[in-house]
Amino acid sequence: MARSKLWLVLLHWMFLHSPCRCTTLTIAELQELEKISTWVISRSFPCSATCGLGLRTQELCPIGGKRNISSTSCKMRTIRCLDTWQCGLKTQTATAGQRLELDCLEEVMEAMGRFAFVVSWRFARGIITSDDSLFSRYEALSLDKVVLDPLREEDSGTYRCDVLDTDKRRVKRMYKGVKVLSPSELSLDFAKDLIHWENPERRFPNKTTTGNPYPSSTVRNMALISVSISAAIATLILLLLIGQIICDRKRSGEREKGEGSGKVLELGFELGTPVAQQRCMSAHCPQGYWRRQP
Repeated sequence: MARSKLWLVLLHWMFLHSPCRCTTLTIAELQELEKISTWVISRSFPCSATCGLGLRTQELCPIGGKRNISSTSCKMRTIRCLDTWQCGLKTQTATAGQRLELDCLEEVMEAMGRFAFVVSWRFARGIITSDDSLFSRYEALSLDKVVLDPLREEDSGTYRCDVLDTDKRRVKRMYKGVKVLSPSELSLDFAKDLIHWENPERRFPNKTTTGNPYPSSTVRNMALISVSISAAIATLILLLLIGQIICDRKRSGEREKGEGSGKVLELGFELGTPVAQQRCMSAHCPQGYWRRQP
């Protein structure tokens, strides 16, 4: 084992300090390399979690030595993986009275043990948010999950989960928003509600409706209200028409009066003397000068 490590260090040093052009190994060096056996990663699968701590499966196959290499000699291993520790906000809706579990680590806890992480929970009551200033400490009976049994309406809000590893490094932060509905207001059983929608008689089997569903007083009141609204609209339209007619008549009378005074002024200007015309042009006409003499 020590010899193989020495050869690996030697190869690493050769690659770092070798010139730019490639060099060919000697036969003796190749024989020494063939004696070294190690494991290499032949395949690596994606991480099981897009955010937070997850698991990745890898296939290891032996290489080197004089033994025959085949797929049966390969082995699989599972390691931890972390793409990003920040997870977004996820919401879910449940009915009051049900059992609800909010799991923070899921399969990672089962694979690596309960005491490999430090989990803390915080809670923002009655609001769906990711603002960290609105959260307060929440005591969870279980380490990796919050169990709400039975679920109550005051349990609605946002739950935040923080996960640290044994080195106190944050490996996950998750937000889960919970909306709680009352069973009397809304049912989340789609199949049952679909049957009631297709056959409404099944929902109310003992209730039958005969005759007019509205009482006579309600119909009479609705008719009176409709007639009153129609009469008010007709009266308003009539008043608008009368006002328009009066305005048109006033405008036509003022127009005729202006045309008559203009004609008298023009006639007096034509019959007057040059001195009178000049005085009239300067707005000093003698009174009664514009009257036409017979």
